[in-house]
Amino acid sequence: MEKLPDLWHHLAEEDVFNALKSDHQKGLNDQEVQERTRLFGENRISQKKPVHPLVRFLLQFHNPLIYILIVAGTVAALLGEAVDSAVIFGVVLANAIIGYVQESKAEAAINSLKNLLSSQATVLRNGKKQQISATELVPGDIIFLASGDKVPADLRLFKARDLQIDESALTGESVSSQKERVKLDEETVLADRVNMAFAGTLVTYGQGTGVVIATGDSTETGKIAHLINEATEIETPLTQKITAFSKILLWVILALAAVTFLVGLLRGQAAVDTFMAAVALAVAAIPEGLPAVVTITLAIGVSKMAGRNAIIRKLPAVETLGSTTVICSDKTGTLTENQMTVQHVYSGGETYKISGGGYEPKGELTLKDAPFNPHDNRGLYETLRAGLLCNDSLLVQKEGRYLVEGDPTEGALLVSGAKIGLDREALDNEHPRLDAIPFESDRQYMATLHPSAADDNVLYIKGSLEKILERCDQMLTATGEKVAIDKAAIEEQAKQLAGEGLRVLAFGASYQSSTFTTLDPLREDKMHDLVFLGLQAMIDPPRAEAITAVAACQKAGVQVKMITGDHAITAEAIARQIGIGGKTSGKLAAITGAELSKMSDHELLKVAKDVHVFARVAPEQKLKLVTALQAKRQVVAMTGDGVNDAPALKQADIGVAMGMAGTEVAKEASDMVLTDDNFASIEAAVEEGRGVYDNLIKFISWILPTNLGQGLVIMLAVLIGATLPVLPVQALWLNMTTAIFLGLMLAFEPKERGIMNRPPREPDSPILSAEVIGRIFLISFFLLFGAFYLFQMALAEGRSVEEARTLAVTLFVVVQSFYLINCRTLSTSIFQTSIFSNPWVIGGVALMLISQLLFIYTPVMNTLFQSAPITLNDWMVMIFYGLFVLLVVEGEKTLWRMKRQKTQG
Repeated sequence: MEKLPDLWHHLAEEDVFNALKSDHQKGLNDQEVQERTRLFGENRISQKKPVHPLVRFLLQFHNPLIYILIVAGTVAALLGEAVDSAVIFGVVLANAIIGYVQESKAEAAINSLKNLLSSQATVLRNGKKQQISATELVPGDIIFLASGDKVPADLRLFKARDLQIDESALTGESVSSQKERVKLDEETVLADRVNMAFAGTLVTYGQGTGVVIATGDSTETGKIAHLINEATEIETPLTQKITAFSKILLWVILALAAVTFLVGLLRGQAAVDTFMAAVALAVAAIPEGLPAVVTITLAIGVSKMAGRNAIIRKLPAVETLGSTTVICSDKTGTLTENQMTVQHVYSGGETYKISGGGYEPKGELTLKDAPFNPHDNRGLYETLRAGLLCNDSLLVQKEGRYLVEGDPTEGALLVSGAKIGLDREALDNEHPRLDAIPFESDRQYMATLHPSAADDNVLYIKGSLEKILERCDQMLTATGEKVAIDKAAIEEQAKQLAGEGLRVLAFGASYQSSTFTTLDPLREDKMHDLVFLGLQAMIDPPRAEAITAVAACQKAGVQVKMITGDHAITAEAIARQIGIGGKTSGKLAAITGAELSKMSDHELLKVAKDVHVFARVAPEQKLKLVTALQAKRQVVAMTGDGVNDAPALKQADIGVAMGMAGTEVAKEASDMVLTDDNFASIEAAVEEGRGVYDNLIKFISWILPTNLGQGLVIMLAVLIGATLPVLPVQALWLNMTTAIFLGLMLAFEPKERGIMNRPPREPDSPILSAEVIGRIFLISFFLLFGAFYLFQMALAEGRSVEEARTLAVTLFVVVQSFYLINCRTLSTSIFQTSIFSNPWVIGGVALMLISQLLFIYTPVMNTLFQSAPITLNDWMVMIFYGLFVLLVVEGEKTLWRMKRQKTQG
């Protein structure tokens, strides 16, 4: 076969069959099937060639920070410190295992797509209808569809009887697509291609027949799988910054060690002693505890977020949430209830409001904000009753939740009737259905016949405004009178409701003789001279909590954009109600997918930044919008639940999938899953993410002075030719114990006040601010001065070198314990923070003290670490020095606060 065309929806049916060389009466024969299988392959989505498990595991070690740890572990092993070496390599191995497991889960996204394709298909071959495996389908096969079927491949439909297909997972459209036999314009977007059926979607109603135009990777679902493969894995802001920081740290440590070695040689010191001094400096300066504490801090964040309905699949996503500058949210089910709801009813010249959201039958009927009794308007009552009787769906309650079995639009009509006290079951018993004309796209209405009184039947009809109005010559008033219809007034009201993004259905009635008990759908004359009852206008309403959450995000400087497959008018209406784009008084313009497709890359960059609502967007356009925002240095969170969202979810800095309504594909491509499908949970996760990032910065600003201070002490000793105040094994003890017992406690620090009142961090801002860097050098100086002074004074007093070194190591412990209290808050005064708000700090300091007492006063530790007992007077001096450092840092914080207030003022 020649290359197949692309615009199948635009071709005439005859051209479709000619292009496919297929016969709609006989289908393909066995020889044609074999040839096409060879040419196009099986109807399955191919997988990206997987990375070998061993290679994937080894790649977990490809990180400068891990290099530093490996160097530290190797040095420890060379020094004969088996325990320290084992601890360090244990940390490295644990990090690698966690990364490997998380990465393996992410790759399962493509496998989930394979499950979307139907396992069986009803096909016409050799002139006979037969059931075959869906993987055997080829282009040109004739496929039969019925209610409940999963579409097995992409089809061009040439027969459709009441055919409705749920394409929400592919297009984001919350209402089933009504299929038709029509030739469409070339530029028709995917969601509007009513003459097509797509692989993986579900037939909810009716029957149809189509010819396969694409299989496997060539289907729309297959193209999405390709987009997922192509999506770039984005490093998180913290990962990027720690990677860059680690590279700098690695070279600085190596440079300092080399300088130390050279200086020692130039001073005539023994090469072995000088080399050990350089090794001591390297070991002292390496923050061995950093990766472990980062991992543990993120894991604590995972636990906190789980308590707020956000399940984290990838650890770095915790911190990324705190860096988020833009949230691109799907509309249906995330910002909205994903439950069509009637909000307005028009009848008898008045428009009534019905409160309540979703399928729960609770709400109030009001007229001009005052409660209204539906029995006071006969036309209104009949409109709502018609919505219940002319209806094929069911409202059911399962596990405490109300669900609709059938069409969501009909479900909304059931709920609006129930809200005013109408009982569907009682109505069905009182007015059993005698006959019905089902809805068809070319007819655009549904009608049902019911016994009404002793001698009469009533016919109820619902459908599009145009089709109902042209059949009505009267309308029902509030008092139940039939008067001449005012079509202009009705059309104006419908136009106004549609302009607010509501879907409008019209209702009519006809009273027939009891002898007429069968409706003839072919006799249009039976559907004339009807009485117009009213309109019901519905929408998938915004979640109340989403409105609050969007406002909170905007207050925190996080932009919220809506990217949906739904219609532009509906998207604009929901965006206005939620407050996306701010409280705009004018029209909130949405950009459609059709408009995006005509834009240059430069125009797309501008639109992605400035526009807040995107409608009728195709999957590849969602991906382009996310990429465009990232090109503008934005940290992007993308939400979604459908197959069509998966590529953008994977590309985004943080992909957020829906746990309840989300497809497995979306979940596997995501970094985080919301258990309640609620946008408010994203806002809560952003808040938690900011808290996690703060705690990581607190830890980094706490741990670096220890390493820098130790390095400076050793370097100074070499420069002046003095004995080393800290041995390599003592540096390892100091680094590991303080990181675990002291630094780790900052991971439990509660969020600071006003955390969501500040703007997000600039994506390209350094990991440490000038204020924090200055503080690190300040503490390093105090550690250098205090430790070197105590060491030299002890030697001058004739005390042993072991005692002197023990004093130097213990001073580091004491000062770092006091500085830990400073680090509980980066900018506000520690005296305004309750010491009991984080009891872990108290426990950590106590454990560190016990460990250091063992280090100093037990013979075993004295032997292992070359330490020695010290006096109570030594302790008093060090404690006063630590308290002095705490007060100096608080004074320095005050100066920075005054500077910020002056700048802001």
